[in-house]
Amino acid sequence: MQIARLIVISGPSGAGKGTLIRRVLPLFSNLMLSVSATTRRRRAGEREGVEYHFLAREEFLRRVEAGLFLEWAEYGENLYGTPADFVAAALGAGNDVLLEIELVGARQVMQHCPDAVGIFIAPPSMEVLEGRLRARNTETEEDIARRLAHAAEELDALHRDRGAVGPYFAYAIVNDDVEQAAEELRAVIEELRITDVAR
Repeated sequence: MQIARLIVISGPSGAGKGTLIRRVLPLFSNLMLSVSATTRRRRAGEREGVEYHFLAREEFLRRVEAGLFLEWAEYGENLYGTPADFVAAALGAGNDVLLEIELVGARQVMQHCPDAVGIFIAPPSMEVLEGRLRARNTETEEDIARRLAHAAEELDALHRDRGAVGPYFAYAIVNDDVEQAAEELRAVIEELRITDVAR
């Protein structure tokens, strides 16, 4: 019997987490993506409840006070969080759940959910990461500089904590080639599901 698994996918903004998840998600039955909540402004083409649940800051903080998030963190001037009720319901129904979250939130989840598995998605270099952020054409120079500084801090912290992936991540995937990285992510998820059936 397969055990429902919480899979935490993290990495710097621009590493390609969302792209890889979109490629892998349709390949598995009973695998669901938890949609995070955020206070950041909606980008062109983003839909409520699909990419994010977009909330006013006051509403987000009300939900924090009510304990409605599995994890939450402030990134730049925006708040991000994972709705606890969705994750609990999906796991309770026997589905594996993917969380696409930043490093602070990933650490919170891994501390509170020791059976969760962490996968870190890394860019091949800071130069490539900067190019990806610029190619989005959705952020100011200040936003890009802040995201790059934050990414450098995250990567440095991971290397200090434990080699290339840090203590919270069982796997690391360098997203240099999208097809190859998506295949690596698919293989990791497949391995986790086979291991769970064997338990």
